[in-house]
Amino acid sequence: MKDKTALRNDWTKEEIEKIYNLPLLELIYQAATTHREWHNPEEIQMSTLLSIKTGGCPEDCSYCGQAARYHTDIKVQALLPTEKVIEHAKKAKEGGSSRFCMAAAWREVRNNRDFDRVIDMVKGVNELGMEVCCTLGMLTEEQAVRLQEAGLYAYNHNLDTSEQYYEEIISTRTFDHRINTINNVRKAGITVCSGGIIGLGETHGDRISMLLTLATMPTHPESVPINALARVKGTPLENKQKTDTWEMVRMIATARIIMPSSMIRLSAGRIEMSEFEQGWCFMAGANSIFTGERETLLVTPNPGVSEDIEMLKTLGLKPMVKEKTMC
Repeated sequence: MKDKTALRNDWTKEEIEKIYNLPLLELIYQAATTHREWHNPEEIQMSTLLSIKTGGCPEDCSYCGQAARYHTDIKVQALLPTEKVIEHAKKAKEGGSSRFCMAAAWREVRNNRDFDRVIDMVKGVNELGMEVCCTLGMLTEEQAVRLQEAGLYAYNHNLDTSEQYYEEIISTRTFDHRINTINNVRKAGITVCSGGIIGLGETHGDRISMLLTLATMPTHPESVPINALARVKGTPLENKQKTDTWEMVRMIATARIIMPSSMIRLSAGRIEMSEFEQGWCFMAGANSIFTGERETLLVTPNPGVSEDIEMLKTLGLKPMVKEKTMC
């Protein structure tokens, strides 16, 4: 077998830009080649993302329907009971998911009874033998250690966009706040899940800059979600155009080449993509999708489990069955 492409953390913006701007089919070919060196191209990790606390968030992220200041149709929901969350996790595992992520619409984690309940949820999902992930907002190092001790496998904290464009999308926290949380997660020994969203109005240069930040971290994020903007009515970005699928493919392929060991996750936006379009994303190096019994990804529409299983069969792919070995 051919030797694996070496991992690098010293990428320059010019190098990534050159890869990103390759003719599309050549870019896909190079990404597919790299993907086969590091991963089984027949396997897709099915992950389930559950909103355990919905809406009422004090942040002003322009894309998010859970921000309290926007007038959306999203219903505010208090933190779910622990038993109900574990029920959802069991169903997710039965449906083929090997990773279960719990999301709370908080700006930051507070040391209170709600956080204690999340700790219990993490312990419960961990006992099922699944990779357990959380996305709860900003996190201190001490809080990250508590989550790690409870069995947390991964923490999601997306950059969303480039440092330069960040203030156009969010004003209630800084880009450095995001980097600090990622550093706290890494120090605690938890794997990092961090990526971004395309279609926010950013330039190609912003996309390249975001990838540069991720690819020059001392350790690449073990998981890199690539999201297409889900346009939520009532948010400032509701009238943005649908993200072109080839733009998603280009981002996925570039991420695969510069971060070859990472799981590249085809995340938000799949509901507007055909099987053909998703197939191109897998060819370009995506090897994970988010699925769920509720047919939602947090608060936006998403394909359901049975639909995803049929798609994988059509494409000759299969759910990844290894547990707790990859992020």
